[in-house]
Amino acid sequence: MFSFFRRKPKEEAPVVAAPEVAPAPASSVPPAPSAPVSVPSVPANTAPSAPVAVTAPSAPAVAEETEITPAPAPAPEQKKSWLSRLKAGLAKTSSSLTTLFVGARIDDDLYDELEAALLTADAGVEATLFLLDALKKKVKEEKLTEAEQVKAALKTLLTDLLTPLQKPLVLGKHQPMVMMIAGVNGAGKTTTIGKLAKHMQMHNQSVVLAAGDTFRAAAREQLAIWGERNGVTVIAQESGDPAAVAFDAVASAKARQTNVVMIDTAGRLPTQLHLMEELKKIRRVLGKAMDTAPHEVLLVIDGNTGQNALAQVKAFDDALQLTGLVITKLDGTAKGGVLAAIAKTRPVPVYFIGVGEQIEDLQPFNAQEFVDALLN
Repeated sequence: MFSFFRRKPKEEAPVVAAPEVAPAPASSVPPAPSAPVSVPSVPANTAPSAPVAVTAPSAPAVAEETEITPAPAPAPEQKKSWLSRLKAGLAKTSSSLTTLFVGARIDDDLYDELEAALLTADAGVEATLFLLDALKKKVKEEKLTEAEQVKAALKTLLTDLLTPLQKPLVLGKHQPMVMMIAGVNGAGKTTTIGKLAKHMQMHNQSVVLAAGDTFRAAAREQLAIWGERNGVTVIAQESGDPAAVAFDAVASAKARQTNVVMIDTAGRLPTQLHLMEELKKIRRVLGKAMDTAPHEVLLVIDGNTGQNALAQVKAFDDALQLTGLVITKLDGTAKGGVLAAIAKTRPVPVYFIGVGEQIEDLQPFNAQEFVDALLN
């Protein structure tokens, strides 16, 4: 059962410059309440730095678990607006699939054309063959003779394939909940963090952002702008170790009972092994700051990159043990079938999908809605 909350009023919160890492006694960080662990814990060692003082107002801890859903209880017209944007965003992928069934005969030519359309939409070889084999079997067993019946059967099969990816982001299991956000440059990672912060505030969660992207020019400033828009604190260093920034953000969140810590990390290609090693280091240091952290490791991927997105999922999952995905920029892409490839090859849950630049353009993933937009 979902829990919904009223939006909290915005409050100005400055960017806080975190000091250089210095040893501090363990007693200076109040212990967080214990909670069930949903991800493998990282062995804790001696903490490398002291908690950072933060000037943002604190919020009471949320004891009840809360699922992130389309922010709170959308009105029918808002829901219709989102579905319209989703359908418009997937129009290029949809047109290549739905036109095949217009006045079509149920024969090998239809299956060949459908195979080509799925591959073009970046559904991948494995998912495409799986869907075609299952569709042929369903057509034979149910004695389907009309093209519309075959399209409906494909919708059912595709929904069944994507439904395991549909998983809500649950808040309140940990205090604070520590989220590590990764992704290659250009995927929309920092913008996504700003949108997620707004979603969490709509569910009465206090948020701290950590500017761990020290490689990209102006990344810290971009995150600070989102912090100002949402009225949340951003922890940063002028020139520091991203792992130290992450540690300080968790320590300050524990001290002030902040609900959620979101850590931005530098964008990098999975082939840049030395940079991937730094991501692993951040993950290890988070385990020192809080022995159950990180609780969520999210990868932001650009929906336009197709099969390259699948390669990113595999590489980052191998390195970081991903707990969820956020797929952005699905608006206007002809490669919306990549979710089928992910579902069949590396089924990491998809928490959110985005079809535009506005806050409301990022919504929780719903398999039925996605397939309806794709094949209606």
